[in-house]
Amino acid sequence: MITKKTIYSKNFLLVAVGQIISLFGNQILRYALPLYLLNETGSAALFGTILAISFVPMLVLFPIGGIIADRVNKRNIMVFLDFSTAILIFLFYLLANKMEIVPLMGMTIVILYGIQGTYQPTVQASVPELVDTEYIMQGNAIVDLISSLASMAGPVIGGILYSVFGLTPILYVSMACFFLAAVMELFIHMPFVQKQGEGNILITGLNDLKESIAFIFKEKPILWKMSLVFASVNLFLTSLILVGVPVIITQHLGFDVSAGNRLYGYAQGIMASGSIIGGLLAGVFSKKLTLKVSPLILSGCALTILVSGAALQLLVGRSIKIFFILAISCGLLLVLSTLFTIQMMTYLQMLTPKALTGKVISCVLCLCMCSSPVGQFIYGIIFEHIGSSIYLPFYGAALIMFCISFFTRKVFYEIAQPRELKRNDREEKKYLRSN
Repeated sequence: MITKKTIYSKNFLLVAVGQIISLFGNQILRYALPLYLLNETGSAALFGTILAISFVPMLVLFPIGGIIADRVNKRNIMVFLDFSTAILIFLFYLLANKMEIVPLMGMTIVILYGIQGTYQPTVQASVPELVDTEYIMQGNAIVDLISSLASMAGPVIGGILYSVFGLTPILYVSMACFFLAAVMELFIHMPFVQKQGEGNILITGLNDLKESIAFIFKEKPILWKMSLVFASVNLFLTSLILVGVPVIITQHLGFDVSAGNRLYGYAQGIMASGSIIGGLLAGVFSKKLTLKVSPLILSGCALTILVSGAALQLLVGRSIKIFFILAISCGLLLVLSTLFTIQMMTYLQMLTPKALTGKVISCVLCLCMCSSPVGQFIYGIIFEHIGSSIYLPFYGAALIMFCISFFTRKVFYEIAQPRELKRNDREEKKYLRSN
């Protein structure tokens, strides 16, 4: 029997190192492929549409990934998906000169995001399996920190490789990353108890999905309220910087193509460093980071977007100043949004019985992420037709987020009550006895 340990246990560290390698390969691809498409077509609408469509398989596969994570050894899932991603990129490399690049690029991005949709719930659900309850927030902070490190290093290195050598070296590096991560994950020992399904796999999956939805909406309605707040961050803020930042830097600030691509990579690195700082702060202040401060965090996110909009309106013609203000403001946004994300994930895990963790996490994240493709599609259309008034979406998003932070205070205060967590302990014991 494998006992749980601290965040320094061998198995958790293997998961962490495997994530560093795998996510680095993922991030350089997610930087280079859409940017290549934007450079080739020059269309912000097509750029936003492809990003939006790519989220569809991720949304579909998130709940499926959670169901699989609760019924299959999580180590085996990670190994299989990393090997599959390496094969996907190899096939893209072989077909790049034999097919039209736009549909091939679109299919590859869609499949890549779909694999990530299955992969992410598995990693999140493995944290409570490998660490004790008191270390869950630190474990989540480490997982998020790793993602942020990859998000920082990937675009910076990817930007240099892409601007100097083109797309091919990025394909080589990413294939090597996924293969190496899969090999390393083979040595992880993950606690696993085989569950008996009822009927065929489709019926079992549907029953698991129904159980998760019932838990979220009937037994723990606070979870869907959390989901709506989280979804608003994705819709109004994350989607804005995913579409707006590359379009503004490469098309509106007057840089040539090579310089614009490089600067976008640097901006991605700055923003990812914000995620790193947010993850570090969440780990250091995990015991003090209560949900009562969440409305202030959301207000801070709105303020950073407001500063970006002001720079775009007031500093016309000063491209370098706009670039730095935009990058730093979005970096601060990622500091705050990372704190908020880790808070949500930790309380979600604490409010959910361990036997349901994978399914519930995947359903909640799926609900949250449904807003991402909608936001990306809308912002793509907006930036395609807005002309020189590129600051207006920033002002609108900031105003909406200020309102959300004010009107959702009661939700966070309700989650933060100690009796809610104590009640969950009793419910978990009851659930385990009944199953």
